[in-house]
Amino acid sequence: MSQSNITSSVILVLLVVTLLFAAFLVPAVKAEKAPSPADLNDLEIAYVAYTADSIDIRYAHLALAKSKNPKVIEFAETMIRDHTKVNEQALALLEKLNAQPQDNFLSQQLNKQADQLVEEMSGLSGAAFDKRYAENELSYHQAVNALVGDTFIPNIENPEMKALFEQALVIFKSHEQHAQNMVNSLEQ
Repeated sequence: MSQSNITSSVILVLLVVTLLFAAFLVPAVKAEKAPSPADLNDLEIAYVAYTADSIDIRYAHLALAKSKNPKVIEFAETMIRDHTKVNEQALALLEKLNAQPQDNFLSQQLNKQADQLVEEMSGLSGAAFDKRYAENELSYHQAVNALVGDTFIPNIENPEMKALFEQALVIFKSHEQHAQNMVNSLEQ
């Protein structure tokens, strides 16, 4: 991995972590408590998860449009399949509970960041795109998995929703490993 790609990946990871945990690091204005992922209610957490899944699906569609690498294409297809399935399960659970997910500061930050990243990656092609996509998928899954495992699951009150997140986290951890393998294979 070149120094610029390592630097770019480190910056991306730091940006994602900063956005996800900004409330822990930024002092409150006017002594008000800054928003924190730990303070989100179940319906807000559901919206963040739906948003994160939808963003990864968006990245995967971009990869399918731009990449010719079979490993990247296979990974992107897996992301579309798995994240779509988790979103369908989440929507079915919300329907069963007669509840609607709630937009919030974190889902809005994730969407803003995703728009910027899609714009950046859209300007890349060939091996440069493949490498950037793979590195992003690895850092994205690392950050989201940490948020889900360390913050969301412990704070979810509804047992059915908690179980869905626990099942999804197993899948998303396998995505993280798959992304690491993809990054490693692109370095060769």
